[in-house]
Amino acid sequence: MHALIVDSTGLAANADRFSESHVTAPEVETLQETLGITDLDPELLRHALTHRSYAYENGMLPNNERLEFLGDSVLGLVITDTLFRIYPDLPEGQLAKLRAAIVSAKSLAMVAEALGIGEHVLLGRGEQASGGGTKSSILSDTMEAILGAVYVQFGIERAAEVIHTIFDPVIANAAELGAALDWKTSLQEISAEHGLGVPSYVLNGTGPAHAKEFTAEVVLNGYRFDGGHGRSKKEAEQMVAEIAWRAIKASETSQGAESDSGAGTS
Repeated sequence: MHALIVDSTGLAANADRFSESHVTAPEVETLQETLGITDLDPELLRHALTHRSYAYENGMLPNNERLEFLGDSVLGLVITDTLFRIYPDLPEGQLAKLRAAIVSAKSLAMVAEALGIGEHVLLGRGEQASGGGTKSSILSDTMEAILGAVYVQFGIERAAEVIHTIFDPVIANAAELGAALDWKTSLQEISAEHGLGVPSYVLNGTGPAHAKEFTAEVVLNGYRFDGGHGRSKKEAEQMVAEIAWRAIKASETSQGAESDSGAGTS
């Protein structure tokens, strides 16, 4: 499968305008090396880094939104294919949950932050002043735009290689990421797997109506977990559900290790 080789980026007609970019050649080279795509066209990379606020302030340059749209689809395809292959027995609902966790804006922003992409994004003065390079929405969108740029130049196979290089650690932690989308649902699922029954939540609220604080506990088959707190009932319940989920997962790991140890000594 090959990329759609069209001038969808508008880059060919605007290369000279991108040459005035605030991203200098050495900076682009540094980012290329960090991403492992040293042969990516520097002008295409600049395009992927161009936020609409910068484009507007600099004579309506092409911004990165079209590349972001493309990169979102490419990332979704590669991650879906990967999960389908490495989890052959997982039902569709669980696969969708894992995919949603991996390609979520939060996950993308964390990856982009780790790669230092925020330091290279081209932003308008207002966005720069408000710390736009650290905003999750901008980081996640730019990450997708860069993947879109890789696809435009090299096609799906190379794009998949880049995605695996960057996202394989995220995929390895997909189970926990998926749980984090909704800790209460995840706790209910793991409780059912272990025959612990339906989680029962105990909530308490203190303080005036305009500044109420909630604490939450959850009971599972006689086991009580506490430590949930927040400004809303939902926040407190989600927190204590996470505490309980992690405790059960830790117990799974401990029991698995004991089983392996026993098998090795017999």
